[in-house]
Amino acid sequence: MIINDKEDVIKAIETHNVKFIRLQFIDIQGIVKDVEIPVTQIEKALSTGISFDGSSIEGFVRIDESDMVLRPDINTFAILPWSNNDDDRSVVARLICDIYMPDGNQFEADPRYVLKKVMKEAREMGYTLNVGPELEFFLFEKVDGKATTKPHDYGRYFEFAPTDLTEDIRRDIVLTLTDMNFDIEASHHEVAFGQHEIDFKYGGALETADNVMTFKYVTRTIAKLYGLHATFMPKPISTENGSGMHVNLSLTRGDENAFYDPESDMEISETTKYFVAGVLKHIKAISCIANPLVNSYKRLIPGYEAPVYITWSGANRSSLIRIPSARGMSTRVELRSPDPSCNPYLTFAAILAAGLDGIRNQLDPGDMMDYNVFDLTKKERGERSIDTLPSTINESAHYLENDELLKNTLGEHVHDNILRLARAEWDAYRTQVHDWEIQRYLNTV
Repeated sequence: MIINDKEDVIKAIETHNVKFIRLQFIDIQGIVKDVEIPVTQIEKALSTGISFDGSSIEGFVRIDESDMVLRPDINTFAILPWSNNDDDRSVVARLICDIYMPDGNQFEADPRYVLKKVMKEAREMGYTLNVGPELEFFLFEKVDGKATTKPHDYGRYFEFAPTDLTEDIRRDIVLTLTDMNFDIEASHHEVAFGQHEIDFKYGGALETADNVMTFKYVTRTIAKLYGLHATFMPKPISTENGSGMHVNLSLTRGDENAFYDPESDMEISETTKYFVAGVLKHIKAISCIANPLVNSYKRLIPGYEAPVYITWSGANRSSLIRIPSARGMSTRVELRSPDPSCNPYLTFAAILAAGLDGIRNQLDPGDMMDYNVFDLTKKERGERSIDTLPSTINESAHYLENDELLKNTLGEHVHDNILRLARAEWDAYRTQVHDWEIQRYLNTV
């Protein structure tokens, strides 16, 4: 289904007998919201947009300036495959929207706008960012309709039926995503019990951020149809690996991969090193965006394959940033710290801004680490000046507050609200008395 303009959308609606349109948008926390309209309102939606109350959305506007407008991006039109059944009244399509103010200006705290703003800066420097995320998730059982942390299966990495009980579920997720124009590359069981990964082809930063949100939405929906609960919580089981969203990044310049240089050491360009250096410089502040939950930092600990130390390397998977072995147009860097609870628009915007900062200022990433950093002692890490990622959301918020580049990238509204939400999350967590404390201290103190 090729959509080039408004007329193509209307034709697709008529062809598929669509009855309702979900106008979707994303709040600052990366949560999908939607307003459903009957198909009779599609002309208005595509022409002037649909008004909604922005004061009810976390981090948007105050009640005295609540009127906002959803304007659909026609390139995101898709039929929701599970709605296309024998009941002609139930066919539903979706459009992802940009958010505008009543005066016709785009809302500066719209996460899509923030990303598009940084993409424009990249274009002015001659670059286009491509992103390929690797999303992990858990499938858990439900009891009386409520989610548990009991894994649906007890398979391990790359295992298959009968140990892996979810092959058919993953296939349904893949088929549904394919119906929604995804180019799926692979799906498999991950390391932890009940943990899975489905990879889709890289694309432009905005398209990929849209796809991340659609992927999560589809995965949860298909799991629900099977009576299961899908979660993108970073660390739902303390004794198992957490779920990450490794991000593969490359810059193109015209028809060339700006990270590839066949004449250089490792066949990577100086641009690659500058980009890596920029991300390393700002990674502690980026963590507040890419790892936005208290729970995110329970994944970023030694012993569970997640990155902890701020290093870069070739194929070494113990580093925060690595350069996978593929070259030519496939040359890329892989940032391993983000997790799937993040807002992908803001995360990609922050990473791109940091990388561009490295390129502009020709920053030095330092020496590569071609050994397992996890095997080093604290003294050895100190001798090599190896720093660590923040250990709490409160710590990462401190770094974001003091990072002027990211403050300018996000805009004051988004920057201040991310800090507010992060600190509210931390305060809510630190003031709770948890079961671990009761079990440890109640009878011993």
